[in-house]
Amino acid sequence: MNSHRCRALLITAPASGQGKTTVTAALARHYRQQGKRVHIFKCGPDFIDPMILQQASGQPVYSLDLWMVGEALCRQQLFEAAKVADLILIEGVMGLFDGTPSSADLAELFDIPLLLVINSKGMAQTFGAVAHGLTHYRPELKFAAVLANRVASERHAEMLSESLPAALGSLAYMGKDEAFELPSRHLGLLQASEVADLDQRLNLAAAALHIPNLEQLAAEIHFEAAVSEPLPPLLEGVRIGIAKDEAFSFIYNANIDCLERMGAELHYFSPLHDNALPEVDSLWFPGGYPELHAEQLSANQKIKQAIMAHHQSGQAILAECGGMLYLSEAIVTHQQQHHRMVGLLSGSAIMQQRLGGLGMQSVPLPEGELRGHTFHYSHFETSFEAMSYATKQRNGQQGEAIYRQGRLLASYIHLYFPSNPAACAALFTPPVLKMTL
Repeated sequence: MNSHRCRALLITAPASGQGKTTVTAALARHYRQQGKRVHIFKCGPDFIDPMILQQASGQPVYSLDLWMVGEALCRQQLFEAAKVADLILIEGVMGLFDGTPSSADLAELFDIPLLLVINSKGMAQTFGAVAHGLTHYRPELKFAAVLANRVASERHAEMLSESLPAALGSLAYMGKDEAFELPSRHLGLLQASEVADLDQRLNLAAAALHIPNLEQLAAEIHFEAAVSEPLPPLLEGVRIGIAKDEAFSFIYNANIDCLERMGAELHYFSPLHDNALPEVDSLWFPGGYPELHAEQLSANQKIKQAIMAHHQSGQAILAECGGMLYLSEAIVTHQQQHHRMVGLLSGSAIMQQRLGGLGMQSVPLPEGELRGHTFHYSHFETSFEAMSYATKQRNGQQGEAIYRQGRLLASYIHLYFPSNPAACAALFTPPVLKMTL
């Protein structure tokens, strides 16, 4: 079949920090408790929210973005999910109309209704005006309901409900309760593995949903397949070692799928806990929180020596954001503590309180152009000359520096491998195979 029908809903808000992830996770847990198979997608680039949503739903979470992922792959991912799911939930990014393309653009393209989440803290009758403005800004969008989040009391809920225009239906709401709030730090929410009582919080959040006609909230949508060619086996038999532990965990599920579909053999290792590398041809150091584990990373001399030997043998390494910090000479923490890292790339990563980079960027490489995003609270001090610079998607201006030293490619950019699988494969291809391609 070239199409499938499935109920779907996109959860959005006026801005970041309104509680979209909590509401999406609560919905997923509720439906899962009813025996439904729920597949969740996250609009835009994100690693941390999907970890929470994956635990809530019990299914892998993938990104949807009309620029980074592309319309065809977005369409195909929704089609594949519709084949097996009872419900598709999509968490929006930032505010409904933020970004080009935005969550609103995605909802309109695939005709998906919206659940509008508004943080009602410190708000009464103005709630209705905000809801009215957002739901009428683009008349072509469909709204399933408006949900007031962090409601202080039943009386507060009544006041908010009275302000809601009748055309928007009955008010949905969630109360304010620290028992199911999701804790956060500078890059966003804590990772799922860091919240010991996460399942309990998710169950409490699901129970806190007050939504009229909850089981009919999502609409049945017709999802069509995209025309796509199977990926060629460009990495057939290539063994790729992937750093994955508490310090390195920012990995798109789609990136793993892309590598495996091109034939790669994936082997995971921990720079925190392992003393040796697996027998691999190439290494990938994704982003994460190396700064939180800098002392332990610095102390693991054996794995650092093994990484150095791998690089000196001419084998490929890709280092993204936190991975680049780890392969640099040092990480300087907020407390001004200097921790020696691997030292493959001259320079030091200085942690800072303000945002150092944010947004979608394209990366021009000799292997081809890849797309990705950047989001970091550090800056890299180096005298090493950049090979090139990324280009910001929003305005075409110069973006992050791209560093190359032998077969090491490093930058702050988190690459989305399916944006150019052939270029991705070339980054990991061993030297002997590279010469024969």
